[in-house]
Amino acid sequence: MSARGLFVTGTDTGVGKTRVAVALIHALRAQGLRVAAMKPVAAGQAAGALNEDVVALLQAANVPADVRDVNPYAFEPAIAPHIAAQQAGVRIELDVIAAAYARLAAAADAVVVEGAGGWRVPLNETEDMADLAQRLGLPVVLVVGLRLGCLNHALLTAESIAHRRTPWAGWIGNHLDPDMPCQAENLAALHLRLPGPCLGEQPFLPEGVLEAGAPHAMPHGLPSGGAGRPVALEWLALPEE
Repeated sequence: MSARGLFVTGTDTGVGKTRVAVALIHALRAQGLRVAAMKPVAAGQAAGALNEDVVALLQAANVPADVRDVNPYAFEPAIAPHIAAQQAGVRIELDVIAAAYARLAAAADAVVVEGAGGWRVPLNETEDMADLAQRLGLPVVLVVGLRLGCLNHALLTAESIAHRRTPWAGWIGNHLDPDMPCQAENLAALHLRLPGPCLGEQPFLPEGVLEAGAPHAMPHGLPSGGAGRPVALEWLALPEE
């Protein structure tokens, strides 16, 4: 599959992947692109309702799409996807996800795909989120949740991404703990040790702000390149058809 978009992964669950994915969608839309969104696997939603991450992505995208393509696998319990699938009597199949992605890509200039959990979260008995990223062939954006422990998590994840020879787009720091000690020093260590580019930082948002609808309502809520500068997305080079 040709690279026509981005695959957003994270150092852990709850590190701000949806917030970053929505911001990237808005950044790509600002370039005049038709952007579709995808959350292949979502776990954690009320019966009969859409997962809140899926809702945010749908509201950010400007390409109408069947929700079954945007979110092929949806499970109610907020647990590891492969366990949720087992409990539901379902097997998560990469072929199903790849087919849904192909339909979205056919209608869009770019597709922003948000993973579930972290980079190596299992999807079935043999495959994980990294296998899905490889299958789709999209450049990976790593969201680093800036809190105590982020250095180890970020470096291990980046090492695994490189080991898989998956295309690398860059990383974004998302501030999770406003009281995190030595924030500047931790960021300096990430800049020194992670492969570039750093696409920007997201400031801390109090818990509950995203649920209130902030992601799609932030006209300037794009990752910044420092000192308030917007991120340059020249690294997203869509192939000629």
